[in-house]
Amino acid sequence: MLLFAQVVPENAPLFEIETANLLEQWANTGYEYLINQGPGWAVKIVAALMIFIIGRIIARWVSGFILKALTQGKVDQTLGRFLSNIGYGILLMLVVIASLNALGINTTSVAAILAAAGLAIGLALQDSLSNFASGVMLILFRPFKVGDFVEAGGTSGTIEEIHIFHTQMRTSDNKTIIVPNSHITGGIITNYSTKSTRRIDLVIGCSYDDDLLAVKKMLIEILEAEERVLTDPGPEVRVSELGDSSVNFIVRGWANSSDYWATKCDLIETIKLGFDHHGFNLPYPQQDVHMHAVSG
Repeated sequence: MLLFAQVVPENAPLFEIETANLLEQWANTGYEYLINQGPGWAVKIVAALMIFIIGRIIARWVSGFILKALTQGKVDQTLGRFLSNIGYGILLMLVVIASLNALGINTTSVAAILAAAGLAIGLALQDSLSNFASGVMLILFRPFKVGDFVEAGGTSGTIEEIHIFHTQMRTSDNKTIIVPNSHITGGIITNYSTKSTRRIDLVIGCSYDDDLLAVKKMLIEILEAEERVLTDPGPEVRVSELGDSSVNFIVRGWANSSDYWATKCDLIETIKLGFDHHGFNLPYPQQDVHMHAVSG
């Protein structure tokens, strides 16, 4: 096989002749390699392409199956898509390694590099991974849902959105707060919206000089007159303590969770007006100072 030597004149400089001979040698070597090894490489390339194409189709099918199964299991759509994408990525990585192996490439070093990269990424994103794990727990176990009023992560508010890495809350004064999920699962979660009813607990004190039974009767009448206070379970008023300067009553009544705050505030206002109307006294801290004249 002569490609380059024939185009070089006989009287050409020695450098051009040597270069042409070197190129000719390379071309002959490449041609011989192609003749001898070409069919084998063609088979390997076709096999690698077939593995990649078929493996990619299978990875997509498995990813779709995972998403469908999670959706039917009533798993949150955001989590379902995230897990299906992770499954697709892992399967696609295995398909690529299998394709490289079909080409005759040693994949042991590739797997080691991927493992090292995964470890480095995991260490760099450990806080984010912690938030992700907490987000998965929140979505799976559902200690609260969108619309619930909760106290969690050092703050309280109404849940607006639950994401994989954070939860968005709206406070009572209409501020948006973004709380990392790890802060929520790492502490106590108080959900005020789980139950349909809540109990209102008030501590009301009267003076020792007041008619104890009359005060108690008035408190019971106020609870019974309030339409938002439920009759089952019924309201309750009991003497709980003989304090330093007052006789204290525990005043309890149940209300719907949606009426809790308004009912509690209105009851406090009505009780104060009732004390004023009946001439009862609401004790407050005070000190009596006695002065004695000292003769000189």
